[in-house]
Amino acid sequence: MSAVPAWPVRPDTDTSIQGGSPYYALGMRSAPTSAPAVAYIPDTASTRQYIGAWSVLSVLQYFVAEAAVIGAWAGPQRYDRRTGYISDLGAVHCGIYDGRDICSPLHWLMNASFVVQGLGMLLGALLLGSGLLRVAARKGARVRPGRGRHWMAAVGVRVLTGTAGAGTTIVGLVPEDAGSGWHFTGALMYFIAGALALVLLGALWLRQTPLGWFVLVCGLASLAALVTGGLTGMDVPEPGTLERLMGYPVTVGVAAAGLVIAQRLHRHRKDERTAAARA
Repeated sequence: MSAVPAWPVRPDTDTSIQGGSPYYALGMRSAPTSAPAVAYIPDTASTRQYIGAWSVLSVLQYFVAEAAVIGAWAGPQRYDRRTGYISDLGAVHCGIYDGRDICSPLHWLMNASFVVQGLGMLLGALLLGSGLLRVAARKGARVRPGRGRHWMAAVGVRVLTGTAGAGTTIVGLVPEDAGSGWHFTGALMYFIAGALALVLLGALWLRQTPLGWFVLVCGLASLAALVTGGLTGMDVPEPGTLERLMGYPVTVGVAAAGLVIAQRLHRHRKDERTAAARA
């Protein structure tokens, strides 16, 4: 009597994986043409992921730098967040630029903050795995790489976050009065890619964490302000307010996402150290 061949069960069910090994079920169906993707548990205690989370969270330094630069403003009129453009704070030279009389002695600090913010987002995009983002760093959650819209959304979040980080880095390296179109391009990269990244991540996290809604709202608010700015050409009574409605939600939303991941990774790393100490 010949042995009955065993084939893998349906690959679209997480119950087919336990401890990293697939169950096998008896059956007379023909062999599958390709091996099913094996689900895995993202490493939520990885040092690499932990560094990535804190890198993303570091974008909050922007608000401290901006306040310091505004405090040192030396223009003929006091800088007003409602009417003053963010990029004016990074302008290297004092004088008239695009009809505005600007003078920012701490322009180097503002531009350095842009670069640090961008590098933090780039590092987060590189170090935070798609699987980890897919499950919002939930311990023990299984994911299947390369399968379904959720996985693609997680990959998209990383690409868009990296693009936004590259954009704000360009903004810091090429101030508005440098006479280059790269400054405007970098700003658009940050606003557009950053907002879209938050919309994707927020939608992905709606059932993963209560902050999923907050991240989603941040992305939608930034997109709404961006559309308004595009339609009006920024010709509004308070252009500084409108520009900040484009940029602030991105910074805050990215930081909120970093906080969720950092907190969960810290807890998981602590649990592992405790378990190792008891062993």
